[in-house]
Amino acid sequence: MIEFLEFIVRHIVDRPEAVAIDCIPKEDRLIFTLKVDKADIGKVIGRNGRTALAMRVLLAAVAAREGKRAILDIVE
Repeated sequence: MIEFLEFIVRHIVDRPEAVAIDCIPKEDRLIFTLKVDKADIGKVIGRNGRTALAMRVLLAAVAAREGKRAILDIVE
């Protein structure tokens, strides 16, 4: 799932080398922490949060196939 999320984010941002994703597995959930360059934070969040919401929906769908829940945190 990290590869899937990384693929999406690297194609959105201007500085793909600054993308860092961490995954913390809990009991039945996976918590993903996404870090991007400060200049790209707006692109990742999108207008009114639409891009971030779309990434969360896709990530939740992939996680549901494995019987888990996914949470995406975007940090600066």
